[in-house]
Amino acid sequence: MSISLRSLILLPIWISMAHIQQGGPDEKEKTTALKEGQLRHIKTGEPFVFNYREDLHRWNQKRYEALGEIITKYVYELLEKDCNLKKISIPVDATESEPKSFIFMSEDALTNPQKLMVLIHGSGVVRAGQWARRLIINEDLDSGTQIPFIKRAMDEGYGVIVLNPNENYIEVEKPKIHVQSSSDSSDEPAEKRERKDKVSKETKKRRDFYEKYRNPQREKEMMQLYIRENGSPEEHAVYVWDHFIAQSAAENVFFVAHSYGGLAFVELMIQREADVKSKVTAVALTDSVHNVWHQEAGKTIREWMRENCCNWVSSSEPLDTSVESMLPDCPRVSAGTDRHELTSWKSFPSIFKFFTEASEAKTSSLKPTLTRRSHRIKHEEL
Repeated sequence: MSISLRSLILLPIWISMAHIQQGGPDEKEKTTALKEGQLRHIKTGEPFVFNYREDLHRWNQKRYEALGEIITKYVYELLEKDCNLKKISIPVDATESEPKSFIFMSEDALTNPQKLMVLIHGSGVVRAGQWARRLIINEDLDSGTQIPFIKRAMDEGYGVIVLNPNENYIEVEKPKIHVQSSSDSSDEPAEKRERKDKVSKETKKRRDFYEKYRNPQREKEMMQLYIRENGSPEEHAVYVWDHFIAQSAAENVFFVAHSYGGLAFVELMIQREADVKSKVTAVALTDSVHNVWHQEAGKTIREWMRENCCNWVSSSEPLDTSVESMLPDCPRVSAGTDRHELTSWKSFPSIFKFFTEASEAKTSSLKPTLTRRSHRIKHEEL
């Protein structure tokens, strides 16, 4: 849903993230904000308040969505300027007129001979580079975005590809059907017709203004144009695999997939099993919602997942504590938080350790040591 900047009379807070991150009027405030990466009102320093108008829930929701759009654009800007990623348009052979999406890649994503990290977020309103909009707004950029993962990966010599699985269509305004006024064919004098048309237009203008204020969701009637071969997160994952990841030079490919991103990865495995097994060294899932039974993942896929995947799930147990599962796929360990949206950020250090161990184990022809053997034995006994 798009919104014009003129409409941002709704948003006395919206500009605060850009102001805080790029420098506000007060140097002391700027230094603190840069360190914390938090969204704050540029004058009061207060956090975002959803119920800005207690009597107008839809108006508040519209305001929140507008802020979300601004944050999305700001994160894209950080990916390019702060992380030095390139924005790559897809489909790769798109015509000038057809709908397009995009992903982000590091300069060496396809040429790095050693390591490539692929990041997939979950479903909903989040876009490339984000884990959770709620965290970005209410917590900080570190916990809510993939930027810490990207920066550490690049520091450790990984190439990086950031998927954008929720950018499946573009919205365009529905063409308006013009109905010829009955007065045009009448015998009324032109002056009288013009006067009636003027009154009618003014009445419609007042009615539309009231409707927008009362129910801002009905500003425009939109239609969706789906992006070729990227009409769903699952399609998008397969498309990026075929056109980018499979073409990369990296000996070791690693995935970090949150929530629905885990389901998209399992679907990718089902459709490209042999290719995935030959290139992917390890997969870190964070509170993944995949289901090997519902997705009809075969025995060979389940066995591979037990050996090469780990799912950090929401749990009140300490980080990396083993968590039992009824599904015969990959080991589950605690992410050290019972909040779904925080699982990626809380498991951040363990994920990089897991990847290092998996890479070393592959090099030395040994299995990674992360609490997987006990899970495998239990599943085999079942």
